[in-house]
Amino acid sequence: MSSSFDKFQKRRLISSYFSVVLSIFLVLFLLGVLGLFIINSKKLADDFKEKIAMTVFFKKEANDSIMKAFGAELKKATYARSNVYVTKEAAAKQHTDIIGEDFMTFLGENPLQNSYDIHLKADYVEKDSIAKIEANLRKNVMISDIVYDKQLVNLVNDNIKKVSLWILIISGFLTFIAVLLINSSLRLSIHSNRFIIKTMQMVGATKSFIRKPFVMRSIKLGMLGAILAILALIGVLIYVETNFPDLGILENKILIVLVLLAVLGIGILITWISTYFATQKFLNLRTDDLY
Repeated sequence: MSSSFDKFQKRRLISSYFSVVLSIFLVLFLLGVLGLFIINSKKLADDFKEKIAMTVFFKKEANDSIMKAFGAELKKATYARSNVYVTKEAAAKQHTDIIGEDFMTFLGENPLQNSYDIHLKADYVEKDSIAKIEANLRKNVMISDIVYDKQLVNLVNDNIKKVSLWILIISGFLTFIAVLLINSSLRLSIHSNRFIIKTMQMVGATKSFIRKPFVMRSIKLGMLGAILAILALIGVLIYVETNFPDLGILENKILIVLVLLAVLGIGILITWISTYFATQKFLNLRTDDLY
């Protein structure tokens, strides 16, 4: 009979530990995913900004030397990330491929202009910055027109600000939920040992002596849950890098390591604090209040 009861108690204890570790793992995994998204959100936003091209068209009078000189200026320009020289012949071929027929056969000439497609650095893809760059470029008398999607630039910047605000709100909310879930799991685990805690107290054990094994056990469970979360996050990183290499998600390795260490630190910190206050509660209760 005693053996069956011991087995039951052991199974219940293992089940309790499993539920605590699972709760810690799931919460820390979600927090880790959010942290990785936050550190890569700026890079993703910058990559999108840098894909917006500013096209500079030149007059027919602009010869090869003028075009080469302009290209040399762009290489020195602090605002230019990259540039591509598109001749009017290459532009005509692109138009022909798009519309499916050679428009020059009935026009008799090529009406297109030589141009440069300039991709700006992300910091300069702002309404005011682009306006200044455009005004400076228009000082060149050989430039006939400058074209870029102004509405898209404004839309991108406005949406990035909104998304950043929502990320901040969601981060705070998930952190609060994480603390509550882990705290609840640990409190339930300690609640099952409330009679043991009170018995040890009644035979003269100090509060710190009673609290220590519970805190150490919870820290171990927190570390186990955090390590599982870190392994899962590494798996997610490898999967994303393998299937979406253009995102370059592993480029900033220092920040990734900091996020993984933060996951471990949060797992240890929350379990330590939650267990400390949970045991303190039962240590301060009267014996009659335990039932």
